[in-house]
Amino acid sequence: MRALLSCLLLLALLPNWTVRERLPLLDSAAPQMDVRPVMLDPAHPTRRRLGALTYLGGVELTSRDPAFGGFSSLTVAGDRFTLLSDGGNAVMFAMGADWRPHGLRFVNLPSGPGVGWRKEDRDSESLAVDPVTGDMWVGFEGYNQIWRYSAGFGRALGYVAPKPMADWSANGGPESLARLPDGRFITFSEDEEVARRDWRGSAASRALSRQGLVFAGDPLIYPGRRIAYRVSPHHAISDAAALPDGSLLVLERRFRLPFRFSNRLMLVPTDAIMPGRVVSGRLLAELDAPLIHDNFEGVAVTREHGATILWLVSDDNQLFLQHSYLLKFRLDSH
Repeated sequence: MRALLSCLLLLALLPNWTVRERLPLLDSAAPQMDVRPVMLDPAHPTRRRLGALTYLGGVELTSRDPAFGGFSSLTVAGDRFTLLSDGGNAVMFAMGADWRPHGLRFVNLPSGPGVGWRKEDRDSESLAVDPVTGDMWVGFEGYNQIWRYSAGFGRALGYVAPKPMADWSANGGPESLARLPDGRFITFSEDEEVARRDWRGSAASRALSRQGLVFAGDPLIYPGRRIAYRVSPHHAISDAAALPDGSLLVLERRFRLPFRFSNRLMLVPTDAIMPGRVVSGRLLAELDAPLIHDNFEGVAVTREHGATILWLVSDDNQLFLQHSYLLKFRLDSH
């Protein structure tokens, strides 16, 4: 997602030029990050329930590095975390039950759609990983491309610009990208509606539709086939992740003036994820004031001791009004 206030105050005023490398980049030689515990409900510190979820803890992430933040997606494998920003930067670390990160690494993507000064050249919005090989797929807005990287973003292995994604707007690219347990991939646009010629319902219902693609396997190999998602009113899609049973979690986001975000976690059943379908989700939980809330743009799923764990990360847009939160929940029923 574009920085809401930064766009108005900065991008409209700064000249349009590019240089050899887009700045700022994370300082990979001297990574630094601090964490601070946060509560689900600051007014009621003992509260743990949130719809179908139980809050297990969370932290606010901060760093002196000026390129830190803007996290739009994440993956979690065991105690290893990878947070990807919307500027082509990644933060990697290990963290256990004590919530103390170690083995911290800052990584800048080795290549991407562009290397210019502007954020639009490296607007990495979504992330999926192969749990066996560690290969990583990244969805880029603006260019509407999906890139594949070796484990740890070691090197680029190729990219694709899917034809059905060509007409998605500059701010409506692959905002979400999920790898399903059966090897399929699915991506949805943040705000690109289904074309009028392809929609059988009313104009009002089409306004809630979001274009998507389903791939039978690696998007660099298999063509994308159209699917659509019916988003909640006044919401946009910010990410998606697969549950172990093959159903899909869709993270929706809403922004309200003067400056307030809220998020919904929606569940799409496994058998609905088919090309040509218009799918919708069932509400599992909603994060909104007075609970902790921000611009949550990334969701990941893990397993711990037989329980399904959900992780959320927020994109602070590198604005002082927002925060980089990393929250942990247990899914109790779905």
